[in-house]
Amino acid sequence: MPGRGAVATEPKNTSYLIAPDPQAPRLTRPVSGVDQNGETTEIAVVEERPLTIYLNRQEIVTAMTIGDYPEYLALGFLKNQGMLLPDDEVTRVDYDEELETVVVRTARETSHEEKLQKKTRTSGCAVGTVFGDMMEGLEGVTLPQTEVRSSWLYTLAHQINRTPSLYLEAGAIHGTVLCRKDQPLVYMEDVGRHNAVDKIAGWMLSTGEEGTDKILYTTGRLTSEMVIKTAMMGIPVLVSRSGFTAWGVEIAREVGLTLIGRMRGQRYVCLAGEDRLTRDMSAEEAPVEEKKHRRKSAG
Repeated sequence: MPGRGAVATEPKNTSYLIAPDPQAPRLTRPVSGVDQNGETTEIAVVEERPLTIYLNRQEIVTAMTIGDYPEYLALGFLKNQGMLLPDDEVTRVDYDEELETVVVRTARETSHEEKLQKKTRTSGCAVGTVFGDMMEGLEGVTLPQTEVRSSWLYTLAHQINRTPSLYLEAGAIHGTVLCRKDQPLVYMEDVGRHNAVDKIAGWMLSTGEEGTDKILYTTGRLTSEMVIKTAMMGIPVLVSRSGFTAWGVEIAREVGLTLIGRMRGQRYVCLAGEDRLTRDMSAEEAPVEEKKHRRKSAG
């Protein structure tokens, strides 16, 4: 099973299957600067390094990433781009730390020259790309009518925002968390929210985990690509502290995905799939978010 790659430390938070490890030595480095008073200061900044992903013999993309879980990132990226088919047998995943490459090998011969010519810039950050025909992957997608309770949303937000993370350590990073009911399971971070989601997808593919009873929580805005990736992962509910784009809302309504955003403190807005939402806890009953644990929404 793929692991952390070059970052082989155990997460401190044992309530997660995978949690951020803000103390992992390769993820940040100290940098000296000058503060507003002209005094020398040293802060931790997030590392950013290239990772080139191959599918068999073909180079697919070079992504900028923090460098943890490279195998999950490669698998999830290829799956979410429709390059790995549901019946594909992944025979090997090879990560070379020195060359900064991951090679995903399949039993089926692959060729994606035409698809690679149709790359489109996304609305995301950190060199995110999406292929022009990615929407085709949504054909025939049917998401289950899995219930989501307001009490779960409040509990998840409260726990996730209190979890030690790279964001709290150094900032300049996005987080995505795979959850079941009110329990966060896998918490991934990266410089681009697309990478964080792809790591989740890669973990699900590697472990055979289904998305039918899951909630995906993200710090980034709810764009069309975030909605498409969530739907392709078979996850019926997408939640964020940040806001929406109109196309993201339109696609969510089209595919029947529950889309909840602007979830800060005791507030949230549902713009799609409200029929799944059960309001079993009022805002007044929700846990109060202490100021020191509040995080601004990430763009």
